[in-house]
Amino acid sequence: MALVGSYVGLSKLLVAVFPVLLLAWLRFGIAAVAMLHWVPRRAGEPPLSRHDRWLLFWESFLGNFLFSICMLYGVALTSALAAGVTMAAIPAAVALLSRLFLGEHIRPRVVLAIACAALGIALLGLARHGGPAAGDGPGVLLGYALLLAAVLCEASYVVIGKRLTVNVSPRRISALINLWGLALVTPFGLWQAWSFPFGSVSLPMWGLLAFYAIAASMVTVWLWMRGLRHVPSSRAGVFTVLLPASAAAVGIVVLGEPFGTAHVAAFGLGIAGLLLATWPERPAR
Repeated sequence: MALVGSYVGLSKLLVAVFPVLLLAWLRFGIAAVAMLHWVPRRAGEPPLSRHDRWLLFWESFLGNFLFSICMLYGVALTSALAAGVTMAAIPAAVALLSRLFLGEHIRPRVVLAIACAALGIALLGLARHGGPAAGDGPGVLLGYALLLAAVLCEASYVVIGKRLTVNVSPRRISALINLWGLALVTPFGLWQAWSFPFGSVSLPMWGLLAFYAIAASMVTVWLWMRGLRHVPSSRAGVFTVLLPASAAAVGIVVLGEPFGTAHVAAFGLGIAGLLLATWPERPAR
């Protein structure tokens, strides 16, 4: 989640160079080449059922395709820090969807952890951060709406992923949902690539694109699916507090967005929520 947050923040630089749909297409294409050897079924792994195939499609459509589009357009209209503020709502969304669709019990400590994340959002909102994209115009409001849509997409991704890891290996999940994402965005990516001046892109920006593609589609998905095999999704959702913290840190350190006392308090609440959700409980007597 910390790695996801870093590329969410750095995507502010990428969307200033690449059109959003072209950027998404390049991301899925680069990752598809890198993960091609993860696609075949390994020895001893059961074939995909019809149910698993549908789950893979929805995992990619919501968690890869729609999340990327909503997140990239939302960051382009707001800021990296705004993305961090808004996406701190992911733990609450994950816990709610886990309760509705997986029937998972939400422990009191996890409720307190979610409350810490929500209070962190409120503090960051009160900070009234500035920057070139800040303001109250309709474009910024649309940007926040898109970031909220990305929150719901990411929460769905967590819950569906929990179901998938029962029968499918994390590496194969990563490769297959990336291929679905590539198939979904290819028509739009080709349309924007037709008139894009690729020669004007600097070498460092190509390097940042490569990092974004490998981190977003390959490394983080594999790490997340491996973790979901051992952690309830409602508890795993609290780890997503590291996403907004990392995105905001990139916005502050790399992009020079303002940072004040309210941000320090908000990040402290996020870490408190993480500890509340993951600290080992005493065994029952």
